[in-house]
Amino acid sequence: MAVAAAGQLNLEESPSWGSRSVSCFEKLEQIGEGTYGQVYMAKEIQTGEVVALKKIRMDNEREGFPITAIREIKILKKLQHDNVIRLKEIVTSPGRDKDDQGKPDSNKYNGSIYMVFEYMDHDLTGLSDRPGMHFTVPQIKCYMRQLLTGLHYCHVNQVLHRDIKGSNLLIDNDGNLKLADFGLARSFSSDHNGNLTNRVITLWYRPPELLLGSTKYGPAVDMWSVGCIFAELLYGKPILPGKNEPEQLNKIFELCGSPDEVNWPGVSKIPWYNNFKPPRPMKRRLRDIFKHFDRHALELLEKMLTLDPAQRISAKDALDAEYFWNDPLPCDPKSLPKYESSHEFQTKKKRQQQRQQHEEMAKRQKIQHPQQHVRHLPMQQNLQGHLSLRPGPNQPMHNPPLAAAAGPSQHFVKPRVTVGQNRYPQGGNQGGYNANRGNQAGVYGAPYPPQGRGGTYSAASMPGQGPRGGVSYGVGGPGYPQGGSYGGSGGGRGSMVGNRGQQ
Repeated sequence: MAVAAAGQLNLEESPSWGSRSVSCFEKLEQIGEGTYGQVYMAKEIQTGEVVALKKIRMDNEREGFPITAIREIKILKKLQHDNVIRLKEIVTSPGRDKDDQGKPDSNKYNGSIYMVFEYMDHDLTGLSDRPGMHFTVPQIKCYMRQLLTGLHYCHVNQVLHRDIKGSNLLIDNDGNLKLADFGLARSFSSDHNGNLTNRVITLWYRPPELLLGSTKYGPAVDMWSVGCIFAELLYGKPILPGKNEPEQLNKIFELCGSPDEVNWPGVSKIPWYNNFKPPRPMKRRLRDIFKHFDRHALELLEKMLTLDPAQRISAKDALDAEYFWNDPLPCDPKSLPKYESSHEFQTKKKRQQQRQQHEEMAKRQKIQHPQQHVRHLPMQQNLQGHLSLRPGPNQPMHNPPLAAAAGPSQHFVKPRVTVGQNRYPQGGNQGGYNANRGNQAGVYGAPYPPQGRGGTYSAASMPGQGPRGGVSYGVGGPGYPQGGSYGGSGGGRGSMVGNRGQQ
């Protein structure tokens, strides 16, 4: 297939797409899974090339081919850039009588469709979750510059990504970063007059204008997400981990100040502003909280996390920021260290296996060494007995207090996640409106409004357990965990299915 040069749109059709069978590939390992498909590391049998296969799940579709997959394929066929994931081809497989678990396959008459992507070794979330992992400043600058370059290319060609997050940023062992998971992406008009759904972008990275109900927006929504990623790389952990929309808005206001007509002209006309405006003015505290950041980094972050989208910095202007032109300069991607494959789906799976192993070991030890009944000594009844239990001025305490934990390191060390610790908020449907909650009061006492033309969303339509993960090759849902960067691991795209009239 002839493709356009990098940085140019590919306008040629590919009549051969879909003509080959998935049997041309050997599946090596699953690297992602979600509501809309699985993602596999695979090898093309004839050439030996390693690729990523994303299976598009069809059994839940009542209207034919998934609209999100159609949109993703259409956009990725046109975009050709070094910092955008490359869709190589589409392959198919015939229907079968049984699935992988030996159960009757409800999709046996339709067969399966796979998207074939270039393989990437890591996603940013999976890489940063590695124990002891820390990113140097030149490394952070290298990743950020590539992210902004790829996003600028998308915006120039009038494509909004609408799901920028760590698990959708793929990195190979040559240090190259590519934007992936275009399942929520769509073209936009330069006048921004079209109504678009505000049910996009994973909750922790969702800008305030979408949380307040805006349906007219442009590239600035992606730049807010980039700002959250930037701060997360420097700070070592997510900076706005809200559990639901009202709490997310509250966290944004606590960090960036409360919006008003002075700092955000026209904000009072956004649909849900009156429902969620803070009861009292809140000061912007971003510079105080991140005062340990480099001066140029803080200046760039301020411009990315600006409340008013009209004043938010563009990707093009961000690339010209002083941050990227001051020592230490961004490093050459090829100079970065090589790591073992680290997709979010894999790191989560490893943590789960380690947790299960420790639980089993603890059970075995409990069986082998049952706890003996301890007989407590009788309480001292005399004054001398009481005094003997209290340390004197020169006598050390029996249980000295633990040392306080240090604050964020200047070296930006990633906090280690202990076995059994879950860095994602508990509970399903964290990133979307839960119809089962009824009229649950928000942070400011008002229920979160129903969204979109399709009515409110049920919990069943938006599976998932937390607002941060994602499969970056293209099948996760905003606000729900996924597990790999190609799009197959995590909460589904249910938030788009019920609201197709307003995309």
